[in-house]
Amino acid sequence: MKIKNILVSQPKPADLEKSPYFPLIQEYKLKMDFKKFIKIEGVKSKEFRQKKIRIQDYTAIILSSRNAVDHFFRLSKELRVDIPDTMKYFCTSESTAYYLQKYVQYRKRKIFHGNQSMAQLIEVINKHKDEKFLFPTSGNGKKSLMVLLEKEKIKYTAAEMYKTLPSDLTKLDIKKYDLMILFSPTGVESLLSNFPDYEQGETLIASFGPTTKKAIIENNLRLDIDAPTKTAPSMTMAIEQFLAENKKQKK
Repeated sequence: MKIKNILVSQPKPADLEKSPYFPLIQEYKLKMDFKKFIKIEGVKSKEFRQKKIRIQDYTAIILSSRNAVDHFFRLSKELRVDIPDTMKYFCTSESTAYYLQKYVQYRKRKIFHGNQSMAQLIEVINKHKDEKFLFPTSGNGKKSLMVLLEKEKIKYTAAEMYKTLPSDLTKLDIKKYDLMILFSPTGVESLLSNFPDYEQGETLIASFGPTTKKAIIENNLRLDIDAPTKTAPSMTMAIEQFLAENKKQKK
């Protein structure tokens, strides 16, 4: 199959030439478009108050993304909650942990992180089981981490602080793409809500993560490229392997 036009359901990198997509564009002469399939909307402080969750009652925060960090500190400020220096932060990745520097003095805080692995983060959290954990989430996010927390009998409160919603894609010519890359269940929802009569046909679909894969299959779409895998831990590596194999078959 000839693959020329690719749609990536994420914002365009600030510097495309330094992104991992650029070598693929050059090597395989691709036309790659970037379009954010989802948008983030913060939960209003009035709405959050109605949930009767008091941030000041917790001694540890579980942060799964930069969005979680931003909206935790946004709501804390709007609710006039002073975050104590003793607060512990548990982050799913090192990059999320470092992002905390935007709000706190990194070296003077108790900050822990996994290494892109939920299981590894759970190991760290298990060493602090006596803490009262607050887990800022979007309405439909990180259920896989919640499953692990519950399996380990870690007491926590999930607090919806932001929402992940479908973007308006109706002006997009969805049929022109040979390959579409999806990164979240909400991205799948966005595709189908914007194009309710969507038929995949020969268009290839790539997905990142088990929850995205599950959403694609449950919505009767065909999954052609799956990541991460042992040989392709990133989405671009999975695409590279697929394109290389596709090129080899043409010879």
